[in-house]
Amino acid sequence: MAKIITVYTSVHRDFEPTDMSYIRWLKISETLARRGHRVDIATNESILHQKNSPIPMGQNLRRILLPKVRWGDYDVVKTLFHIGFDTLETYGGKDHPFIISKLGSVVGPIDMDGVYFYGKKREQLYLTQKKINQTSKYITVLNASAKELWTTCLGPRDNILIVPGGVDRYVLPPSKNPYPKEKHARCIFAGHVYSKHSQPEANTVIINKLNELGRLLSDLGARLYMLGSGDLQKLDERYVTYLGIAPYEEAWNYFHFADVGVVVAAGQFMHNNESSKIYHYLRVGLPVVSEAGFPNDNVVIESRLGFVVQNGNLELMAQKIEEAAYKDWDRDYAINYILENHTWDKRVQTYDRIMKEKFNS
Repeated sequence: MAKIITVYTSVHRDFEPTDMSYIRWLKISETLARRGHRVDIATNESILHQKNSPIPMGQNLRRILLPKVRWGDYDVVKTLFHIGFDTLETYGGKDHPFIISKLGSVVGPIDMDGVYFYGKKREQLYLTQKKINQTSKYITVLNASAKELWTTCLGPRDNILIVPGGVDRYVLPPSKNPYPKEKHARCIFAGHVYSKHSQPEANTVIINKLNELGRLLSDLGARLYMLGSGDLQKLDERYVTYLGIAPYEEAWNYFHFADVGVVVAAGQFMHNNESSKIYHYLRVGLPVVSEAGFPNDNVVIESRLGFVVQNGNLELMAQKIEEAAYKDWDRDYAINYILENHTWDKRVQTYDRIMKEKFNS
């Protein structure tokens, strides 16, 4: 088995999985540990929070403070997203011989359709990709379109892994209904909507779509709720009820007690950045209505629990959300489909195989 350290951000904040980046960081680490690997999570939280955190660690899983990491103690360094590799470089670990660099979105050398990073920000990300290309033992992307863009820009390689997002095999059952006691269909959008500091253009598009969709749904007697983070200054709470940010385990109740899970895109299509919320909605049997354009649109179709609607047609989307809320679905089929194909256990198999071949001796 391998001794692994997972690295994401150097920002000084508590380790709390309330957004998808932290959730994936924790879940991949947990799942590798269940496979028998010894996994450390390198956080930049306070010692007090580390000691008193409600997030359980285990025999093969622990959190250690980033400034105290000795990179040579590990067989594998696994970085998450561009910032994870930047953190590794800042803390002196980029020369480690076995780095696995996971990326959530691949950018090109110029601004391009479907990749919602622009100008200086996109240039910074591309520079990080060039460093990863020179340094990392393996590069992980979400899908084939990301791999194609990488090889087109940086040259063909045989060490690119495709590992999409995933979801827990076991989740908490429904307990307390967190929604207001109102008689209408409850439609939930859960996720990060970006900010003026990160993808401001995407923030504007998503907020505008949520406001318009909320207005259309209100005319149909339904209500749109938003759970998550980002710049919400222009969210119109006449039509969209903001629920705040919930710890990961508490978020499941919002899915259990909703009628429809909603997905909107930041533009006409997402070139290589999938929607992770699709997996989470479907895991609890929540019907999904998704705006077309995501690389994992097929998951909604294959689960037989929802609709993929023409991108930009919010009127049709509102109608399909209303239909989805009252349709008699085979929810068990969708849940079983997710358990068979899209759990974190499935995702980790790729890493587990590589590490066992390399380090079991």
